[in-house]
Parts: sequence; structure tokens; C-alpha cells
Amino acid sequence: MHYCELIKADCANGPGVRLSLFVSGCTNCCKGCFQPQTWAFDYGEEYTPEVEEMILEEVKKPYYRGLTILGGEPMEPCNQAGLINLLKTFKQQNPEKDLMMFTGFTYEQDLLEGQRKHTPFTDEILDLVDILVDGKFIESEKDIRLKFRGSRNQRIIDMKETRKTGSVVLSQLNN
Repeated sequence: MHYCELIKADCANGPGVRLSLFVSGCTNCCKGCFQPQTWAFDYGEEYTPEVEEMILEEVKKPYYRGLTILGGEPMEPCNQAGLINLLKTFKQQNPEKDLMMFTGFTYEQDLLEGQRKHTPFTDEILDLVDILVDGKFIESEKDIRLKFRGSRNQRIIDMKETRKTGSVVLSQLNN
């Protein structure tokens, strides 16, 4: 797995102060994407155990509310395999902090068991994520007034409630 950017003390990609990891690789290739360079799976730097350790140490600092994973596309099957250890370790070491993920895939249509982007890691990742922003960026629905989304079709999902109830529960962050 490769990553293209790591932003410390980020306030733009989720609530509060966050550490944001932008992974490389995306097959969605949305028209109007703000980072088309991240579509290439080999763009940026190689994600190594040393990079992971640095992320885990940094996010322990008390001013971080959580970790955000975006891209590119974190839910591409090869990226799921590359992220699972980071996500599990982050939640084990920081149970009071939240994990937010952005995906251009749609929860019900792409990520549930039997769907096209489901892997042996998907369910565990979805159980670890607190807030999931799903849906492709659609240029004709672009709205810069939206919080944490680029287009009106995208949803901010409360994953804990969604996984508990079996139905999509939107986060209060949608308001």
C-alpha cells in the first residue's frame, strides 16, 4: 500500500483535531475529484511499519480527537488489507478517540457481505469505524456548504448504530 499525504493537527477532515492519512489508489475516478493523482496505487510513499508506528505515536497526543482515513480510496481491497492493523491498533490504544473514514463506495451496495468490495477485512474495518462518509463525489451535486462532504449524495453514517441496528443510521454530523 502507498499513501500520498499525512496531515497532523488537521481540522478539515472530521470533527475536532485529527490525524489524517490519505491512502493511494482509487478505481472510482470521479469526475471533478480534487486529488486525481491519488488514483494511482503506487502514488506517493510506501506505507511501512515505521510509518504506521509514527502515526500511532502521534495520534496518542491528547489534543487529537481521532484518526481520519481517506484517499484515494481506503476501501479498495488491497488498501483494506494494508489498513487493518493500523485501525485495530489505533482503537486498542485509543478507545476514547474516534475513527473516521471516507469512501467513494456505498455502504449497502459495495461493502456488505457478497458485494463487490467486500473482503475478509471489510466487516472488521466497518466495526472499527465510528463515522463513515460514503458515496462517490458527483460533480453535478457539488456543494461547498456541506460539512465533511463534497456532494449532496454523500452521507455521514454513524457506523456503531448502523452495525447495531442493521440499517443505515445517519450521523448528527449530517446536519
